[in-house]
Amino acid sequence: MKKTMDFKNWIYGVTLFFITLSGFAQMPVFKRYYIADIPGFGWLAKFYVTHIMHYSFAIILIVFVTYNVFDYFFNRSMTTVKLTKTAYIKIIMIMGLIFSGSLLVLRNLPGVFLSHSTIIALDLIHLGLCMGLLAAVFYSWIKKKEWYD
Repeated sequence: MKKTMDFKNWIYGVTLFFITLSGFAQMPVFKRYYIADIPGFGWLAKFYVTHIMHYSFAIILIVFVTYNVFDYFFNRSMTTVKLTKTAYIKIIMIMGLIFSGSLLVLRNLPGVFLSHSTIIALDLIHLGLCMGLLAAVFYSWIKKKEWYD
């Protein structure tokens, strides 16, 4: 069980790191603050590279979340283990990120129209949920809080 949790935590951590990095890279902060000028970091200023990277890691995150939901419910883990309060907070934020991210993907499809204020609201909600999830992850890491009691 411990090795499985370590592997899951590793996948979750790597996915969260790269999805966050590529998400922030799409808001040209790395170019604006000359981080992309550091040798080896030039790819952070290339929108399409970070865009595809963000979508790829979003798919990995959705698959990972789906796997863990099925694993939790079908392994009868819910009768033996209990989720912590921080786990519930992270779950709500991850589900919000998946939902708002899905709406942001849909707006790129032909024939789908969202007003400018809706797009701005979705962007701010998505960014706020990302920052909230990062805060919850850092809190869990510092306080050594696990997903399960």
